[in-house]
Amino acid sequence: MATVLYNAQIHTLSSAQPYANALAIGNGSILAIGSDEEILSTFGLAQAFNAGGKCIIPGLTDAHIHLETYALNLQRVNCETHTRAECLARVAERAQNTPPGEWICGHGWNQNLWDEGFGYSPDLDGVAPNHPVYLTAKSLHAAWANSTAMQLAGINTRTADPTGGRLSRLPDGTPDGILFESAMQLVEDAIPDPTIHKVEQAIQEAQIELIQMGLTSIHDFDRRRCFSALQHLHQQERLHVRVTKSLPLEDLPHAVQLGLRSGFGDDTLRIGSLKGFADGALGPHTAAMISAYEDDPQNYGILMLDAEELVERGRSAIDNGLSLAIHAIGDRANHEILNAFSQLRAYETAAFPTTSYRLRHRIEHVQLLHPADQARLAELGIIASMQPIHATSDMEMADRFWGTRAALSYAWRTQLKHGAVLAFGSDAPVESPNPFLGLHAAVTRRRADGRPGADGWYPEQRLSRLEALQGFTSGPAYAAGMEGRLGKLAPGFLADLLVLDTDIFTCDPDQIKDTRPSATMIGGAWVWQA
Repeated sequence: MATVLYNAQIHTLSSAQPYANALAIGNGSILAIGSDEEILSTFGLAQAFNAGGKCIIPGLTDAHIHLETYALNLQRVNCETHTRAECLARVAERAQNTPPGEWICGHGWNQNLWDEGFGYSPDLDGVAPNHPVYLTAKSLHAAWANSTAMQLAGINTRTADPTGGRLSRLPDGTPDGILFESAMQLVEDAIPDPTIHKVEQAIQEAQIELIQMGLTSIHDFDRRRCFSALQHLHQQERLHVRVTKSLPLEDLPHAVQLGLRSGFGDDTLRIGSLKGFADGALGPHTAAMISAYEDDPQNYGILMLDAEELVERGRSAIDNGLSLAIHAIGDRANHEILNAFSQLRAYETAAFPTTSYRLRHRIEHVQLLHPADQARLAELGIIASMQPIHATSDMEMADRFWGTRAALSYAWRTQLKHGAVLAFGSDAPVESPNPFLGLHAAVTRRRADGRPGADGWYPEQRLSRLEALQGFTSGPAYAAGMEGRLGKLAPGFLADLLVLDTDIFTCDPDQIKDTRPSATMIGGAWVWQA
């Protein structure tokens, strides 16, 4: 028997029928959509729900989230504070309630927001002398460790900087507790791994929060342990949010041996792309730049993956039906990756001349492009996987560290104008996964507190409400190879939808950030109701 929702303001995001008042659902999919009279006369009232005039939109997708990290961080020290002293106070409080010798982990600090700047190991030693402490930065591209943690990791004056990373040091060469990029792994290898059971438990709890925020699908960029936990949850029918799961690029040989391909799986859990890193991040000055940072004239960031290496790996990936998703933030990193994709598209065409299908390759973040590279994602058919909330969060750092180049950063309108597909996400736990914060940022280019003013930061890059919503719906669906089943409310599409008290198409733009679903449906089943 069909389920009917009627007396609603339905924004379908389908060009064939953009607006409707009622829809019918059966076997997890949309059967029909139209007026109240059309749908009720066809399907009757047996399983009909009066929406009371509320707004209905497709379920939203976070196209870039670190699910395991986000889930576990809900249990860690929240280091997203206004001052370094406040962060240290939170660590001290956790230390008082943690048995001596156990690790204290936290996340979220940003030295650029602290008048005191970076913290160092002695600061943590003072508040947690009996515990190893490890705190990841908001960017996830730097970390802060105390002396005990470094000792357990075997880090001392003789420890060399690893490839693709750096240990911050005192003038005498002694590591001072700040670790950048791959150097973070030195300490992370010393931290006892959480059990699969703990990860499963954390993910199961975290997905409830995501669903309540309005997320019905995610693209996850955590690693193998997360994939194992997701498979187990799915097998036990405890995974409700849809997941497109990336795999680490370094696991390419294993993926090939197993015969995994992008798109393998089902509507709940499927294989996405191979994730690699071309550079670091803006905040810690590790994003790879063509010209140096404005406040650090000798620093050009860290390039971790150049065009030659990506082409070599990419050919093997393409031969085996695996798409690529490459993290690139700085303009040099994006330039190198676009050069690689140009060669890989030519290889793809030559290797598979009889098919028009192209793998859904992506660049993750695309925060700064050189003017000569602005049109290349569209030309090469590369998805721009971007996070609107990064623009409003990073705007002051971008202005300070990139100067006039910031006018070309976080340029969603520019990419859309050239014809690139936008897939929006949050990069949680770097930012909140709340998609309505991302929608607000995309539409206004303003923070929640209204900064930097009525017009927003570089307002020429603002998107319409429809364009922003497509970034959280049809764009991610295309990236996952599910554009024929997800991202719209239309016959044959999966019945993933949100019921909202606020019509985000007509409300004041500032109301978007405060919007929450009153009900969330995934596959025709209500998974959340306020």
